[in-house]
Amino acid sequence: MNRRRCLTTCLCGAATAAVSLPSWGADRLRIGLTPVILADQVAFLSRWGRYLSSRVGIEVEFVARESYQSILDLLFSGQVDAAWICGYPFVRFESELSLLAVPLYQGQPYYQAYLIRSKTPAPEVQGWADLKGRVLAYSDPLSNSGWLVAQAQLAKAGVSTRDLKRGFFTHGHRNVAEAVAARLAQAGSIDGYVWETMRAQGMPAIAKTEVIWKSEPFGFPPLVVRREQERPQMQTLRRALLRMGDDEVGRDLLSSLNLTGFAPGEASLFDSIRRQAQQVPGSGVGG
Repeated sequence: MNRRRCLTTCLCGAATAAVSLPSWGADRLRIGLTPVILADQVAFLSRWGRYLSSRVGIEVEFVARESYQSILDLLFSGQVDAAWICGYPFVRFESELSLLAVPLYQGQPYYQAYLIRSKTPAPEVQGWADLKGRVLAYSDPLSNSGWLVAQAQLAKAGVSTRDLKRGFFTHGHRNVAEAVAARLAQAGSIDGYVWETMRAQGMPAIAKTEVIWKSEPFGFPPLVVRREQERPQMQTLRRALLRMGDDEVGRDLLSSLNLTGFAPGEASLFDSIRRQAQQVPGSGVGG
């Protein structure tokens, strides 16, 4: 199993706020995640941590890192107790992971991948087949919408990665939108939930980009734990997440994330990602 951390970030100037890694201890739960969309990430994660702590009965802290691989490294080494990852790494490492909860977006545990382009008077890219000789921005090597979908759709359109002028990882869906808006790339493969949330929040990059393709629905990026090391408090944490919609503070936190709640989730939610990964060479998911 390849768990090397991806260290290369190809988009400069998009700062990643992070919560420092707390010391290990049984008196706290640590949840790893990649950067959330919000501009006030550190303040938001602090509020969310306090909310969950009050309901779980021990301290809950968030640990933010820029890539899914970094978060998986922390999870598999026991430095975090749970992680908010993507459906692609979930199916890739499914034998080692269990679902903790699946977010609900617009009331459903699904989202779509988008292909976006920069707005220009005469758009160069109309679809995947037009990416020959163009620059394409990806999110993360372990992202479904930010890499895996693009590989499947490029192959379907008869475009190999060698046909691209360049492809690069921005390590964040928000960074994909900003790269396309700044015309560092003619197109970007992005999480549709992130793009829509950025639009709802009036982020400047959205005004300079537009959606030209949408995928089928996929299971929403889940929160997971390692199968062999589920701590007793995890059931309490799961209940706290599932009940966030029951009180005003929880609903306010969900609203900030543009989510409507959390559900227990089932592995079958990610069948479409699994099937897609089986068709992409080098995905790490066997048939």
